[in-house]
Parts: sequence; C-alpha cells; structure tokens
Amino acid sequence: MKNPIPYGRQNITEEDIEAVVNTLKSDYLTQGPRIAEFEDDFSDYVGSKYAVAVSNGTAALHLCAIALNIRPGDKVITTSITFAASANCVRYCGGEVVFADIDPETYLLDINKVRELLENAPQGTYKGVIPVDFAGRAVNLQEFKQLAEEYDLWIIEDSCHAPGGYFIDSKDQKQLCGNGEFADLAIFSFHPVKHIASGEGGMITTNDKKLYEKLLQLRTHGIVKDDNKYINTPDFANGFTVNSSVDETYPAWYMEMHDLGYNYRLTDFQAALASSQLKRADEGLEKRSVIASRYQEAFKNKYFIKGQSGVIDGHAYHLYVLEVEDRLGLYNYLRENQIFSQIHYIPCHLMPYYREFGWKEGDLPVAEKYYKTCISLPIYPTLLKEEQEYVIEKINSFYED
Repeated sequence: MKNPIPYGRQNITEEDIEAVVNTLKSDYLTQGPRIAEFEDDFSDYVGSKYAVAVSNGTAALHLCAIALNIRPGDKVITTSITFAASANCVRYCGGEVVFADIDPETYLLDINKVRELLENAPQGTYKGVIPVDFAGRAVNLQEFKQLAEEYDLWIIEDSCHAPGGYFIDSKDQKQLCGNGEFADLAIFSFHPVKHIASGEGGMITTNDKKLYEKLLQLRTHGIVKDDNKYINTPDFANGFTVNSSVDETYPAWYMEMHDLGYNYRLTDFQAALASSQLKRADEGLEKRSVIASRYQEAFKNKYFIKGQSGVIDGHAYHLYVLEVEDRLGLYNYLRENQIFSQIHYIPCHLMPYYREFGWKEGDLPVAEKYYKTCISLPIYPTLLKEEQEYVIEKINSFYED
C-alpha cells in the first residue's frame, strides 16, 4: 500500500465544506443559530428530549458531573477500559473513582462486578455509575437502571463510541444509545476519528428538563439571561438591590452569574460541520458494519485469535478489536507495513495518576488480561475493500509465514 492506513479517519465531503463556508460568511461564528439546529437534529437522531452541544466530550463529562452534584469524597463506579476522561470527570469534582472489572465477552462494564461492589458497602456509599459503550457496543442500560434504582444511583452513559448504536430491551424494543430512557445523562464526542467529526466537539443528551437547563447555564460561565430567573432586582437610578419590590424592566444587556460555570461552548462553524456529517451518520454505520463482518469472517477460527468484537445487532463499530497472541509483535509488524492500528485502552486504574490512589496490578484481572492481547484494526467508512484485504493479509502473514 502506498498510503498509510490509520485505525480511524474523518471523511470531509464538499457538502461539509460548503456548510462550514456558509457559516463563516454568516453573521455568527459562535453562539448563533447553527448550535440550536444541531442540538435539535441530534436529539431527534438519538431519540432524546434535549441535547446540549459543548466544546468536546471531556467537557460534556465534566458538566454532567457538576450537574449531578458530585462532591469531594463521593464514590462513582466506572470501567477501567475506557479513555481516561470517563473517570477523570469524577476527579474534577473531587469525587472518588472506583473501577469495576469488564465482561470478557463484551468488553463492557460487568454489571455483576458492579453489584458486588454495591452489596459489599453500606447503602449510600456510591452515588453513581458511568457505563461506557466501548468500541460502539451498547451497554444494556435497562439492567443498569434497575440496579441504580435499587441503590439510589444516577447514571451517566458514555456514548462517545456509539451514536446510532442500540440494545434490545426486555420488551423487544430498540433502545438507542443516548436516548435518555434509562440514563440521567449521556455524552458523545465529535473528535475526527468518531462517527461524526467537527474537529472537536461534544454533546450531552437527557430527558430531564431541570438537568438540561442546568447544563445550558454551566456551559456559559454559569450565566443566566432570563427575566424569570433573575435574583437581583436592578434599580438603575441608584444601583442594585437584592430581591426588592422595585418594578423595573430588565434591559437586553442584563445578565446574572448564578453558578461557577465554564466556557464550554461549541462554535457555529463546528456545529455546521457536525450537522452536515450527521446527515450521513446511518450510511457510515452501514459501511462500518460491512467492514466488521469482513473482519469477523476473516479471523473466525484462527488459532492466534483469542477473541474479537464480532458482529451483533446495534453495534456502532467505532472500533473493531482483536485479542491476539504476540500483540506487540503484530503491532510493530503492521506499522512496518504502513498499517497504524491502535490499542484501546491501557487500563485507567494502572495509569500512574490512579496508582497513587492505591490501584495496582491484579485488582481487575479481566481488564488487565484483555489489555495484554487487544489491538484495534482500521475501521472507518472510507476504508477501501482492498485496504481492508491488505490489513487481513498482513495479519495472517505475521502469524502464518
């Protein structure tokens, strides 16, 4: 292959470019109409009542943690096989991250391990759980919701890998990732390697109106611009009074800061790009599924395969993962042949930062075993069939030559 093959790649079309250029020529570069348009389109796509666009997926997680009132010392459960931001959002608020092991078949947070943690602690010890739709495979949130109700927990669904993904509930109904049916909040990322690319960008979805309004406020410095929610009553002849009976009309420039918020806004031209990409989201899912099916068939019953993502209904295939013998040797061999696979992920609990809290090797044996063998193969809508065949050929040749 003349050109390198990365594990993920954005696809920017002429329509995408036109959407961005039109926005750049408009009156708004930020805080304009394209934000609300994208939010409405995205909430329709995933089936949620509300959506809040933010600057990136990490910002989305952070705002969720604030909105759910995580306090210093609060314990929150999540998986170790995820990007660090899934856990770090708890630490941003001073909370304590408790990692639970993964299911060896799905690579998702193991609900049985979560239940063990809850059963072995006094009621009220844990405040919430953050399941991750890892690689694009949807967590069965109906089961987690039942557990959450039993132990009075909130749920943040990390769906960065899974827009368009879904699971089938107990009533045989399709439940889209981020639809708000079972999780209090869900988050998405629009990083270039994700399904929808806006350069950087993120989204929070929810069906809870109070959380939605709180997120809107936190996204913009904690500032409120709503006559019905102001606390100060301005007396413009003499200054300000607080909660007075002075009947004044608030001028258009007036605003109040009610909380310590952040500048986590998305720009209009990023929203324009993401909206354009969203129109092709289902097409991209179909192409990813075809690629996944080819991988599954190519590596079925191979002696060097210890496990693989496989093909299941509802999988969004952000990643296609193999578990292999001699992972390091394969990784280096593929790079020598211009195939840039990736490893997802080094377990969070073994990162030096989290080791400082007492986490160590042996704490999560399934996650640690998975990490020693996992490798993510190239998968993106514009991956050509001949490029995928080249990847398959090189993997086979590494083990069989």
